[in-house]
Amino acid sequence: MEQQIQELRALASRAENRRTETGIPRVAMVQGEIPEHLLAAVYAPMVNLILTGSKTMTVGDRTFHYDPATYFVMSVDLPAVGSVHPAATGEPYLAVSLTLDAAIVGELIRDLPLDVCSTLFGSGFSVAPVGSELLDAWIRMLRLIERPGEIAVLAPVYEREILFRVLQGPLGWMLRDIASPNTALARIGIAINWIRHNFTEQIRMDALAEMAALSVSAFHRHFKAVTALSPLQYQKRVRLLHARSRLMAGQGSATSIAFSVGYESPNQFSREYARLFGLPPSKDVLKATQEFRGG
Repeated sequence: MEQQIQELRALASRAENRRTETGIPRVAMVQGEIPEHLLAAVYAPMVNLILTGSKTMTVGDRTFHYDPATYFVMSVDLPAVGSVHPAATGEPYLAVSLTLDAAIVGELIRDLPLDVCSTLFGSGFSVAPVGSELLDAWIRMLRLIERPGEIAVLAPVYEREILFRVLQGPLGWMLRDIASPNTALARIGIAINWIRHNFTEQIRMDALAEMAALSVSAFHRHFKAVTALSPLQYQKRVRLLHARSRLMAGQGSATSIAFSVGYESPNQFSREYARLFGLPPSKDVLKATQEFRGG
């Protein structure tokens, strides 16, 4: 597998610092150091493969570490914080990702009915060892960067192959669940989508449970299993992540931004912000500015 990873590194090495689009739909590359505040975000469903270095990702109270021997699957929109690290030999962090399209996954499952067994039922994210067949599929996909004229025809084929290999692996049930409307994960996804787009509004647990077609107790239990957060904690993380993004962009004072994301008390906002990110808003912005300027 080392030879396969070396080829993938060579294909992806043209990535610029941070995120680089490849010209292939839903496929991106990331290289180099990434400021910690940019890694704190609401992540869209994806398959992420590390090629060099390593990454730590924390969602709720669950933390995962993954490196070139593993890949990461996220099946719902999740607020997460993370950090990336160069290889022990000094090479910069390098990774490729495929954003998941539920319609494409669903079409693949209908064409190739698979008996996928879940050993981690309910979780919306996890890490697994990468196999040589999945690496081969990624190689074919990234080779298209050098042959852009073939992307329109071949990229959909290679995307289906990557998804098929994931479906065959230990995390395949996660892809099955996002494409199957009657699974608990898909039902929770409806509520997640509502919270993400209405994060400033007050949550009514009975209304969210109704959206998911679950009892309130079952909804709360499944939501925590999928996201590692309660619905209120999920909303709080989304609010704080939006607030941090606005602060870093200089879009207002901490007080005005606190109100804009749904907080009624600036003091509560500052306390919860510091609890999540380690520093109160003003000091966090100052730290990020100093890091951007190189000291």
